[in-house]
Amino acid sequence: MTKTTLERRSGISLWRQIAQHLHEEIKSGELQPGSKLPTEPHLARRFGVNRHTVRRALSVLQEEGLVSIEQGRGTFVRTPNADYHPGEDAHLSGNIGREGREAGGELITSRHLAAEPKVAAALGLRPGEDVILLELLHLVDHRPVSIASHYFPAHRFKGLEKRFLKSHSITQALKSYGIADYMRKRTKVNASLPNSEDARVLKMPRGQPVVVAENVNVDLDGKPIEFTISRSAGGRMQLMFER
Repeated sequence: MTKTTLERRSGISLWRQIAQHLHEEIKSGELQPGSKLPTEPHLARRFGVNRHTVRRALSVLQEEGLVSIEQGRGTFVRTPNADYHPGEDAHLSGNIGREGREAGGELITSRHLAAEPKVAAALGLRPGEDVILLELLHLVDHRPVSIASHYFPAHRFKGLEKRFLKSHSITQALKSYGIADYMRKRTKVNASLPNSEDARVLKMPRGQPVVVAENVNVDLDGKPIEFTISRSAGGRMQLMFER
């Protein structure tokens, strides 16, 4: 390990000097986007300081948007946010793919349940009617960015769970029901703190907010086919609204 000497009589605090050194290494490409920084003890030895000083320097870099401190995993150089355009194109994979990023998803759970009033209203159903829930973890470049609860009217999509598991694609599963395409009708966005389970799956601290988006997707006849509530980790995906 090569030690880095700090100027202890320069008038610039030690934590600020450490932040400047790491900032330069990130901007020069020496530390690549997505790479993990050395541990706090390693950095403390490199700069000849205590861990508290290192921790403050890393906190500043996080505030500047250069690194992401992930509980239980370490500190990573921030990758550019995934830009998601919630317009008429409701397909996450294609939407993200246009940005040159790789989108993927993992099924967390699937089940039938009685539609609560908000879900029923979005799908044009009566409260208590049977709906299918597919809860997915969405990834961009193999990194978890959001959890989405996808609700579908059960009377129209019998066996949807099995069809989804064959292709691991909602778009492909819907095509098997004769829905060649669909589009976004409405998007509602707000922010909140994640619950403990969402924070665990997204590998993020409970104190970091998530962006909550509620989407209604319709078929080409304008009939609601899907209601989605997604929770996106702050700093990993940003919603882009353009005219």
